[in-house]
Amino acid sequence: MNTQAIFAEKTVSVTELRKNPSKYFIEEPVAVLSNNSTAGYVVGKELFESMMLLIEAQTPTVLSAFRPNKNRLASIAEQGAALLLAATDDEPTDFVEYTDLHDSND
Repeated sequence: MNTQAIFAEKTVSVTELRKNPSKYFIEEPVAVLSNNSTAGYVVGKELFESMMLLIEAQTPTVLSAFRPNKNRLASIAEQGAALLLAATDDEPTDFVEYTDLHDSND
């Protein structure tokens, strides 16, 4: 017999989850079972955001507040490249890194 740890008090089958997914976005994790094995977890917005803040506090290289998709990231890179190419020596050189902005919002 194979045993496994389930890090949630509540469980739901994949089939039941598909019927009404938003029902399981609650303040505690819900284990999603597939063939009686944990396939993943569903967590609500507040819990997820709290977990990300805790991970960021323990791992300074992880920044979760800004995660653009592939198309948005390409657009940002193109805009940045255009601005750099158009910059002159007379323009201000002061800048604030994203990590500094992120820390000031806490």
